[in-house]
Amino acid sequence: MAARVLVLGGGGREHALAWKLAQSSHVQQVLVAPGNAGTACSAKISNAAISSSDHSALAQFCKDQNIEFVVVGPEAPLAAGIVGNLAAAGVRCFGPSAQAAQLESSKRFAKEFMDRHGIPTARWRAFTEPEEACSFIMSADVPALVVKASGLAAGKGVIVAGSREEACRAVQEIMQDKTFGAAGETVVIEELLEGEEVSCLCFTDGRTVAPMPPAQDHKRLLDGDRGPNTGGGSHC
Repeated sequence: MAARVLVLGGGGREHALAWKLAQSSHVQQVLVAPGNAGTACSAKISNAAISSSDHSALAQFCKDQNIEFVVVGPEAPLAAGIVGNLAAAGVRCFGPSAQAAQLESSKRFAKEFMDRHGIPTARWRAFTEPEEACSFIMSADVPALVVKASGLAAGKGVIVAGSREEACRAVQEIMQDKTFGAAGETVVIEELLEGEEVSCLCFTDGRTVAPMPPAQDHKRLLDGDRGPNTGGGSHC
């Protein structure tokens, strides 16, 4: 039987997921919460006014609306454990557990994971005290540094510093001025790696991996890779 599917999120990623799901003969209808203008104008896709922050209310909504499957797009609800909570309520859900989502929600966790498993990555250190971070910056034996808020910061928590003084200012803004809120309680400081950047994203059920075409993300505000990260990107 064709299923009713709920996609959580409101961006272009969720629009693409809903569009593709709606093409399946196994899917009767796709609801998107909160969705956007693009997901509100299709016979098989519609928006739903339900928040993903209240997991109990969301589970009840799924039962009331006969939702058989939930697909989670954004990082924040994944980090908050929505997959485990919905599963515990008997709602099938596609997405990583809160523990696995730490690869995205904690840069420190991700760097430790890569070191532990021998995955090449830039040299780095993590700090919870701004004074220690700045002392490391001024003495680090690397030509250029990147300062990152360890937590989720909507793609904006990365500062490519033009000097050691700029890197220290970034630490102070993140840790003391709370520019990115709780995401900046820990900072990760890395050596700057220069070159082309490619994102290779995949879908997996834990056994099978289905890769999507590689994409290149251009986040810097100005031409020539200058300016702050915008949190958005153009893919080509």
